[in-house]
Parts: sequence; structure tokens; C-alpha cells
Amino acid sequence: MQATGIIAEYNPFHNGHQYHIRQAKRLTQQPVIVAMSGSFMQRGEPAILSKWQRAALAVSCGADLVLELPCAFTLRSAEFFAQGGVSLLA
Repeated sequence: MQATGIIAEYNPFHNGHQYHIRQAKRLTQQPVIVAMSGSFMQRGEPAILSKWQRAALAVSCGADLVLELPCAFTLRSAEFFAQGGVSLLA
């Protein structure tokens, strides 16, 4: 089975994120899996909403699965953030 992966923070989750998930599903006809940062964002600040609330919003807007990107990746540079997300999705 194949799936479409999205690497995101969703801090906060908004209509553009909802549109992105729905378009990804529509265009690929595949399940959407999101690799999302947890309690802390890439720049080190805490998330506005809990990881549970943000994951629930993503699922309610069409994501089929939300996985937590470990802090070891979320608190580092964009290169490591992306590397962690791609590795998790793979």
C-alpha cells in the first residue's frame, strides 16, 4: 500500500492545512499520513495547542494517521527536521 506523507507542525492548525490535506487525498487517491512535531516546535517554543489536540484536528480534517516526530528532530535545524520527517514516513 502506498500513502502520501506530509511533514508539519500545525501550530496552530488552520484552514490552509485542512485544504492541503484534502487536496493531497483528492489528487493522489491515497491515504494521508502526517509526521507532526510534538509539544515543541522547530524554533524551540512550546506548541499553542497540545499535540493531541493538533492531531485530532488533522484527523478530523482528513488525515488518516498522525505520527509524532521526536524532539531530537523537531528542535534542530530545518535539515534535521526534514530528515526526521522523511525517515519517520519511510
